[in-house]
Amino acid sequence: MPTQLKYNTSVGKNTDVALIVRADQTDSLTELTPDEAAYLKRQLEAEAKIVSMNRYTQRVYVVVYNEGKTQHATRETLRQAGYALLKQLKADKVEEIAIQDLTKSDASPYLAEGLYLSNYQFQKYKTRNSKPSPLQTIVLTDENLSEFDVMELQNVLDAVTITRDLVNEPNSHQSATQFSEQLVELGKEAGFTTQVFDELQIQSLKMGGLLAVNQGSEEPPTFNILEWKPEGATNTKPYVLVGKGVVYDTGGLSLKPTPQSMDFMKSDMAGAAAVSGVMYALAKNNVQLHVIALIPATDNRPGGKAYSPGDVLTMHNGMTVEVLNTDAEGRLILADALSFAQKYKPELVIDMATLTGAAARAIGKEGLVAMSNAGDEVMTALKKAGEAEHERIVEFPLWDEYKKHIESDIADIKNLGGAEAGAISAGVFLEYFTDYPWVHFDIAGTAYLLGEDSYRGKLATGSGVRLVYNYLSSLAN
Repeated sequence: MPTQLKYNTSVGKNTDVALIVRADQTDSLTELTPDEAAYLKRQLEAEAKIVSMNRYTQRVYVVVYNEGKTQHATRETLRQAGYALLKQLKADKVEEIAIQDLTKSDASPYLAEGLYLSNYQFQKYKTRNSKPSPLQTIVLTDENLSEFDVMELQNVLDAVTITRDLVNEPNSHQSATQFSEQLVELGKEAGFTTQVFDELQIQSLKMGGLLAVNQGSEEPPTFNILEWKPEGATNTKPYVLVGKGVVYDTGGLSLKPTPQSMDFMKSDMAGAAAVSGVMYALAKNNVQLHVIALIPATDNRPGGKAYSPGDVLTMHNGMTVEVLNTDAEGRLILADALSFAQKYKPELVIDMATLTGAAARAIGKEGLVAMSNAGDEVMTALKKAGEAEHERIVEFPLWDEYKKHIESDIADIKNLGGAEAGAISAGVFLEYFTDYPWVHFDIAGTAYLLGEDSYRGKLATGSGVRLVYNYLSSLAN
């Protein structure tokens, strides 16, 4: 069960509590006895950031932080403090913690966010030696919050959990068809509609990229349309999200050469999972914005009919593509979805994909690579949302010179550029299938981590969900 957030301005005497304190406040805490204050001082002199005190009927955790250079930096410090606090709560087997913000600022939601995300576990397939976290409930007590604020945060964090679960699910239990079934159930729970196209419908749409990538598989592809259209939507033209849904990627006939590189390729649908998570949060929070998500789904395998390097494909928009590498498959299925999005005459399209190792090598796990033709105003707003959620964006250019990287001798374009600027040439490829304002997020470096990274955890992170939700909800407001 996901961690539950609750709102209650009164805290029982026996409820364990976390007190949020700025470093410059620690000498004047009336909430502590003189002995506790003296103990706190000694611990802070030893450079402790979280100080635990046992009152026998209640545990008190004093979370001390320094103001960052910016408000966003301070909030990230609080999320990181949530990660550190959880370790002590687990050691003490705390099931419920109330957060009291003694700074009288808006600190508690960010500490709660770090706590919640750090508390995530994926133990679905453990039959022995599983160690579920004892923490079940986080109570926010600030009077400047409301029930709605806490519920909105709950739904967004639940959306991150859902995204992580979808990405962590092994391919043995998640074919394209099974993934679509989960999206249908998710829509029923959240309130958005889900339409699933089967292989015959995909053929009728002439989605040559999706069909080609699927050729080597024994499982059929799906094309999924998720739609949230509240009666009071403030936009006349929809916002469209597109997610790469490669549920497992061997590289196809261009088999992945790097040792162990296939071990975590169940995560190649992290973009699809992320847009699904955004749709869940939008619907659960009744955000008054018309949003559609398009998810092409398949695995990529080297089976008997697998597409080959040298093949030429005809895409949904009629363009021809020369295939030089079957492991550059994500851009092929995204291209068909981006072309399909034209029918909606969208206000803006945002795609999310674990698209290139080049993006991960360029900026690591610390940020998302973005490319856009939507203009400075859109990118500035997205970067602002990214800073607020600490899902920071690095924008790469889409200069016309990069089009030369994917010029083909025999087709309109080819699906692979040279060794240099690989993330950019992939973005340039996608741009050919857009005729509307568009933003591309390459989340290859952030979506799935092989080592624990604070509250982002280990394995699936849910990268992009909070960022895109923040941006879209701000448009509705």
